[in-house]
Amino acid sequence: MFGLGPKVNYKELVEQGAQIIDVRTSAEFSSGHIQGSVNIPLQSLATQMKHIRKDKPVITCCASGIRSASAKSILFSNGFVDAHNGGGWISLKRKL
Repeated sequence: MFGLGPKVNYKELVEQGAQIIDVRTSAEFSSGHIQGSVNIPLQSLATQMKHIRKDKPVITCCASGIRSASAKSILFSNGFVDAHNGGGWISLKRKL
């Protein structure tokens, strides 16, 4: 299930201009986040996709990886072909 896909080099994706979308709530985001990430809470993602570039990789993150997995699926179903679930923001930050 989770984590069985190909290994992703998140640092390389960021070097290629990837956008990091943090789908936690605004309160969670304000308590700590990855520098340069954009906060679009999962419940707002459908209406805020216009702020995400389709021509750049997208990395989603949240607290544990569940909401970011949902966000990745939503992005894929809306034409974002280079979207990746970065999982929990703290562990993603360590990979960057």
